[in-house]
Amino acid sequence: MIRVKGYPTKDSKFITAEVKQHQSEIFQFLDSKKIKYFAVDIAESTDLKEEMRKKVGNPSAMPPQVFNGDKYCGDYQKFFDAVEDGKPEAFFKL
Repeated sequence: MIRVKGYPTKDSKFITAEVKQHQSEIFQFLDSKKIKYFAVDIAESTDLKEEMRKKVGNPSAMPPQVFNGDKYCGDYQKFFDAVEDGKPEAFFKL
């Protein structure tokens, strides 16, 4: 089973209308394709935010960030570009 891990947030310090929309689009896509995923809310602890940033390799990375297992898929812009190019499966490393 493919497991996609998303790093969204509900914390108002991080979430803007744009970030909320980006998170929603990613989850809607996954739901429509019946791809199993789980979300890790970085607002739950500073450690989760730091873990996300370390895995991404960017100390100032913002959510959402997407992983398939331990493989980094990318952020919203990479997701959007892949959908526009007709290659979302490549983005999610399916």
